[in-house]
Amino acid sequence: MTATRRYLSLGAGVQSSAALLLAACGDIAPFDAAIFADTGWEPAAVYTHLDRLNEIAAGVGIPIVRVSTGNIRDDALDPAHRFASMPLFTLGPNGERGMARRQCTSEYKIKPIKAEVRRRLGYPHPQRVPAGLVAEMAIGITVDEVHRARDADVAYMRNVFPLLDLGWRRGDCVTYLEQHGLSGVGKSSCLGCPYHDDTFWARLKAGSPAEWADAVAFDAAIRHGSARANADGHPLRGQFFLHRQRVPLDRVVLRPRPPADDTAGEADDGDRPGCGPWTCPHPAEATTDPVTGSIAGPVGDPVTGPTDVREVA
Repeated sequence: MTATRRYLSLGAGVQSSAALLLAACGDIAPFDAAIFADTGWEPAAVYTHLDRLNEIAAGVGIPIVRVSTGNIRDDALDPAHRFASMPLFTLGPNGERGMARRQCTSEYKIKPIKAEVRRRLGYPHPQRVPAGLVAEMAIGITVDEVHRARDADVAYMRNVFPLLDLGWRRGDCVTYLEQHGLSGVGKSSCLGCPYHDDTFWARLKAGSPAEWADAVAFDAAIRHGSARANADGHPLRGQFFLHRQRVPLDRVVLRPRPPADDTAGEADDGDRPGCGPWTCPHPAEATTDPVTGSIAGPVGDPVTGPTDVREVA
């Protein structure tokens, strides 16, 4: 089947930014639109960078479309709102260590992108998309992260990987961006994403005190479970934390990587990898049900690997 539209899943991180720039410069096929799924709680630097990308893309007729299903921070703290579970680190009443189930990527990234693609194809949910009507969705995956590449889970969308086709590594993307005046591009993920490593947290604490204070406040607010679960009489049997040390964020002893630990050709920009639709890291820890608060499964530190994100849309 032939794709009728070509879109970019734009997270505004290194790889997806490079893919957009490649299209803007005519080095790969153009996109009908670049779709940015806004969680409402990205670091300020991401929004600043997105504005720069918008200027570049608008100049060549590629619209950057911002889509959203809400503000992930506000929703998590709203007792009237359904809680889309974040992969928070958990500590059980008897010292059990685990992670909460991850639903946030599906709810705040994949869901709004699918809705926008359906709208642009002319068949918004719940209309059925006719068989054979397919949109290409370009994903910013490089060969050093090829294990994160996966198909879309709906028939009307086909994931493609232009950076893999070029044989590019992340360092190639960094170089290309810098050659076009876009240096210092960071990872795209929520400000309070539990996948951040100590390099990210240390830089946030030193360079953006207000955002650090915001993350610290959120960490404290979710300590005993989601606002919705507590309001419904289902308090967490244990505690939630943003940091894997499972202590309050402002008490964590941060151990950022020294620059010498970085892979040649890559920027030292904190957590690796970032979080994006169809490419979010997958923990191999115990899981905690966000409603019942029960903890079960293998204990250990999270590792990066593929995960299936399934959603009917």
